[in-house]
Amino acid sequence: MTKFVIWLIANALAVGAAVWLFDGISLAGADTDTDKIVSLVIVGAIFGAITGFVRPVVNLLALPLIVLTLGLMLFVTNGLMLLLTSKVADTFGLHFHVDGFWTAVFGAIVISIAGVIVNAILPETS
Repeated sequence: MTKFVIWLIANALAVGAAVWLFDGISLAGADTDTDKIVSLVIVGAIFGAITGFVRPVVNLLALPLIVLTLGLMLFVTNGLMLLLTSKVADTFGLHFHVDGFWTAVFGAIVISIAGVIVNAILPETS
């Protein structure tokens, strides 16, 4: 249970970093800080679920392109996962929005880097 909570906090902080850094990634509709935190946690959970279940399938299908581009296609698939997260979050009324493909790609890079940093800082549980 503790590992799940740490994973959820790491994803929420990573998504929060992308929202803070890019004007094209927004979290509208959250008036108070508590609403923003709850929205970030839910969006982080959605992003984690999508990257856990959908991304492996997409990466498998894109494997020839990943090999051909020496791994650069992974940035594209990560950006697509962030766009999918935006669509899913919008259906749940969370008002998390990503404005375009390149914003999604750069946002996914920031989320990946922030996730690595947060996971390095937070304690590892078994």
